[in-house]
Amino acid sequence: MTQSRSSQVCLDDTPYYHITTRCVRRAFLCGTDQYTGKNYEHRREWITERLSYLESVFGIGIAAYAVMSNHCHIVLRLNRPESFEWNDQEVLERWKKLFNLPLLAEQYLSGESQSEAVKSYVKQLINKWKTRLCDLSWFMRCLNEYIARKANAEDQCKGHFWEGRYKSQALLDDTALLTCMTYVDLNPVRAGIAKTPETSDFTSVQQRIFESKPGVGLILFRMPIDNKKADSEVIPYELTDYLELVDWTGRVILEHKHGSTPESLPRILCCLDIDV
Repeated sequence: MTQSRSSQVCLDDTPYYHITTRCVRRAFLCGTDQYTGKNYEHRREWITERLSYLESVFGIGIAAYAVMSNHCHIVLRLNRPESFEWNDQEVLERWKKLFNLPLLAEQYLSGESQSEAVKSYVKQLINKWKTRLCDLSWFMRCLNEYIARKANAEDQCKGHFWEGRYKSQALLDDTALLTCMTYVDLNPVRAGIAKTPETSDFTSVQQRIFESKPGVGLILFRMPIDNKKADSEVIPYELTDYLELVDWTGRVILEHKHGSTPESLPRILCCLDIDV
């Protein structure tokens, strides 16, 4: 029997969750249609751009992601304590980036004089929206509906774009979290699409490598890997340690997977000219 999302998400146990969502039309998410030859690779950018936008609106951080041809993986961190510190104005401004505000909420945001009854009503809306802005289901709704509408408009069709509900798996400790992040980042390597993590397009590991280079100022996601911060919102490991973990794991040959990083290739830190 299918379980409700509320019964699968418990922040007292862990704030980290692995999400998998798959396209019902399989290769038409971001791949190439083998019958018509039409290329849909540009849709990968739709997803990464939307993830970046939602991460800036929701109280949810992105730890890892990989956008494949017919599905995508995301590792999320629900920052509910942080979001509950937002004031009323910040909640309204964030919600307005996703949905149209009711007239009374617009007036409240602009500072117009209102009766106590109206203020009480708007406060109830704000509390409801604050909860939704750190809710996993609402995050995925704002991602999947947006991509489905754009894809259906491009394909000039109607109907389901995603294959049922997204799947979520709780990650209960650091070992599970790092294992899952590595699995997600190695998806293109295991599928035989890329040879190394640094050449795996539309993955968080490639983005981390890109952002670690001097002169790069654009940071799309708050990637939680930093050993210099005594903060519960970051993973206490250096980026070089994580890159080595991904590189080493990717070289392991698995019988049920198509690809792996060839042992003949230099180690990732050497390829990136990082001083060990």
